[in-house]
Amino acid sequence: MSEAIDLGAVRRGFQRPALEAQRIYRRLLDAMALPGRLQDLSEAPEAPTGFARAMAGIALTLLDFETPVWLDPSLRSAEAEAWLRFHCNCPFVEDPKAAAFALVIDAAVMPRFDAFNEGDARYPDRSTTIIVQVASLRDGAVVALEGPGIDGSIEVAPTGLPPAFWQQVADNGREFQLGVDLMVVDEEAVLGLPRTVRVAPARGDTATD
Repeated sequence: MSEAIDLGAVRRGFQRPALEAQRIYRRLLDAMALPGRLQDLSEAPEAPTGFARAMAGIALTLLDFETPVWLDPSLRSAEAEAWLRFHCNCPFVEDPKAAAFALVIDAAVMPRFDAFNEGDARYPDRSTTIIVQVASLRDGAVVALEGPGIDGSIEVAPTGLPPAFWQQVADNGREFQLGVDLMVVDEEAVLGLPRTVRVAPARGDTATD
């Protein structure tokens, strides 16, 4: 039996669910179709403790009772878990392979990408989408992205992502169609990193517009 939720402690979700979810969904599609271009999610509602506003907006838009979620261990049995249970009614899983979505707030200790579901030849679309929260999408070490949806190359600079993260991004998707998809969020924006993106070392110390 599920633990009772203290409704008085649960922060609100969307005020106009259909309209707000549609608007955020459009921007998430753009984030994945145009890797490296930041998409504004500042209109997302106030987030529970531990979540950025952008993370909350994505969760309200994409998660429901049919989407198994792997939740960062630091958020389990806390306000964020209760908020997700109330607003999204999503089931939580311990095994990353069983997750349709993974919500990560500390990239330094998250499982490796291959611990999640990378899809298979029949159902590559059933892979896990990993949403990683960072402090900023603009102030970190610069990384260059290439691939579909990018005109030449584009530079990005999220903070708090260790070198091992970018090496895994580079390795992700090397087997045709398979791999995880990623979104990186700060408080008010999202950066899409689909499995088709390629990573190369960037020159300079700051990201370009």
